[in-house]
Amino acid sequence: MTSEITLFVNPTAGRGRGARAAQPAASALRAAGFSVRTVLGVDAADALTRARAAVEGGTGALIAVGGDGMANLALRAVAGTRTPLGLVAVGTGNDFARALGLPVREPAAAGRMIADALKCGRIHDIDLGQAGDRWFGTVLASGFDSRVNDRGNRMRWPSGRFKYDLAMIAELAAFRPVPYRIRLDDGEIREVEATLVAVGNGSSYGGGMRICPGADLTDGLFDITVVGDCDRTTLLRVFPRVYRGSHVEHPKVTVLRAARVEITADDVTGYADGEPLGPLPLAARCVRGGVRVVGP
Repeated sequence: MTSEITLFVNPTAGRGRGARAAQPAASALRAAGFSVRTVLGVDAADALTRARAAVEGGTGALIAVGGDGMANLALRAVAGTRTPLGLVAVGTGNDFARALGLPVREPAAAGRMIADALKCGRIHDIDLGQAGDRWFGTVLASGFDSRVNDRGNRMRWPSGRFKYDLAMIAELAAFRPVPYRIRLDDGEIREVEATLVAVGNGSSYGGGMRICPGADLTDGLFDITVVGDCDRTTLLRVFPRVYRGSHVEHPKVTVLRAARVEITADDVTGYADGEPLGPLPLAARCVRGGVRVVGP
């Protein structure tokens, strides 16, 4: 492996933590003997073009500095290649980094761990989700959780996580279960009334909410969590349990497994790794060994 590696930096991640994190991560990598090049962009499309150019140019690794959105953008540059991906997680959620066992909001420690892993060859193939031309490492969300995202993204105030807490309260007041049509692999279509359907390659989203607690990044299958037709009172009781993953024990919750899934519902947006994919219907497949990652 070449000693030249690329830092792919989101300067706005975590309200500025991305820019501040790049320097200690780069210092740790250089101290380990790596030559570090930094890639920024004027916007997401420009940054992705530059990251892809680095991969095509033979960089030894692409190290994303930011949150899950930056990790998702980096996946679009490295998925299906032999270039390994490392994460310096300094965003709000950091669920992909947690799934990989990497440090969170400790950029110097992450830089040291990545450097050591690259030197020792601790590089692993893991699965990715693919929906159309988009890749995701953690969860494709739809339903109540995606409507919270929709509302939060429309709000100009407040900022940070509190905005989404307020959006959740507002959605709870208005939400009703949605008629879904779900097809697993080549099976028959299932028609269900559901509060949400989450397609998990990884186990968590939203900064540690273990919506698909049994998801395995290396088994070639999605875990699909279907939260049934809950009323508001039941949802208020069940939803806090998602941080422990114990919500799957509730009778309104079903966990399915499949390599491919199609989900259809009216007026519902799909989000993957916290980034909007577009309105349902959406089809996703689990791509075994879709990306190489630098791990602990």
